[in-house]
Amino acid sequence: MATLWQKEYTVDALIHAYTVGRDFELDLDLVRPDCAASIAHVRMLKQIGILDDREAADLEETLMKALVMSEEGSFTITREDEDCHTALEGFLVSQLGDTGKKVHTGRSRNDQVQTALRLWMRDMLHQTIEAGWSLVERIHLFSHRHMRTPMPGRTHMQIAMPSSVGLWAGAYGEELLDEIAHLFAVLEIIDQCPLGSAASYGVPLPLDREMTSRLLGFSRVQNNVLYANNCRGKFEAVTVDALEYIALTLSKIAQDLMLFSLPEFGYFSLPDELCTGSSIMPQKKNPDGLELTRSKAALVAGYAASIKNVIRSLPSGYNRDFQDTKEPFMQASRTVFLMIKVMDLTFSKLQVHEDALEKAFTPEIYATDAAISMARSGMSFRDAYRKTGLDKDTWMLKDPRKALEERTSQGSPGNLRLDIMEKELDRLKAYGRGYTAPAGEALKKLLGREVRFFSA
Repeated sequence: MATLWQKEYTVDALIHAYTVGRDFELDLDLVRPDCAASIAHVRMLKQIGILDDREAADLEETLMKALVMSEEGSFTITREDEDCHTALEGFLVSQLGDTGKKVHTGRSRNDQVQTALRLWMRDMLHQTIEAGWSLVERIHLFSHRHMRTPMPGRTHMQIAMPSSVGLWAGAYGEELLDEIAHLFAVLEIIDQCPLGSAASYGVPLPLDREMTSRLLGFSRVQNNVLYANNCRGKFEAVTVDALEYIALTLSKIAQDLMLFSLPEFGYFSLPDELCTGSSIMPQKKNPDGLELTRSKAALVAGYAASIKNVIRSLPSGYNRDFQDTKEPFMQASRTVFLMIKVMDLTFSKLQVHEDALEKAFTPEIYATDAAISMARSGMSFRDAYRKTGLDKDTWMLKDPRKALEERTSQGSPGNLRLDIMEKELDRLKAYGRGYTAPAGEALKKLLGREVRFFSA
């Protein structure tokens, strides 16, 4: 089929290739959400009298056929198609003739693209949040299992004070919980339906935008039709910024694990199946999964910057520049999802070596304990600090576990209060299911079965 904008001339082949770019490949992932949005649009057109019952039924049946083909990997998009929207309309025309040409009534490719992307984005956030919950649960169990396993606390990478593996892991668990909560805030912003905004200025038809929004499970219509277009790229940037915080946390975990699994530390080790080898050094077992987690956090930061740089100075209304926000957005989304999965797997198999951890408790780790002990006996803390700093004989060797037990304030190694993390996780799960279930139920009702739009 010719492009949706095709008229009496043919664009130069170089310009066509240049403007299409990789969109025809990226759009394979948007076929299913585009089918869903088109079915909702068809039902609305039937309600307002643009389509008759037979036309609407034929269009729905054929759109579902395309959706199934997409799931099976048999729906194709060529460079000549330009994108999934042209390919899908071409498929409808090939199957239904003139009826297929009616599907685009009342919409532009602008709101069509936006709606498909928004559905993909929403499903991606749902799945990423669920994967995040799984990782936090894994970390919580790991932290609980090693609640009393001593681990030197470090500042400036130097020995600092007694700590525990449970404290170390629990810190990352709570950090990730906050970042998942942030994703919910983003989800609430993007959960607006742009369908019916057309090319930013509406159309002279009584479109029922509330109906299509409801059918697609959005919490509300994106009201202003120009804003529905202007937010393209902005919503993607907001989402990737939130995902980047998760990537940063996972990068720090990866760095810690690589450092503390060095033979010079020996606190942790990775099983063979999580490592790769060297082509020349037969003894090597490399933590490539962790190294790539570190590097992919940098890539996600680059994707976030790319999106914002594309849209930074655009005038209002549609500009073709928006096309170049799609690839970094989809790449960032898949990257962070896979990073979460890799870290979940890593924690499930991470080996902890308590003997090496305890041996690392050298005398200086108790210097602060000695100063505080003097302060409790009446000496000013500053004098106690100076005395212990100048006289190493004041550093009292302790049983590392006893040193942990003495730290009883909330959140300290001797009183981790892991129940707080567990309760917060349960709260977020309850909130999340209450928030995401209506969208899933609406789509299931629309399509007759459950359909996922995002896959990594």
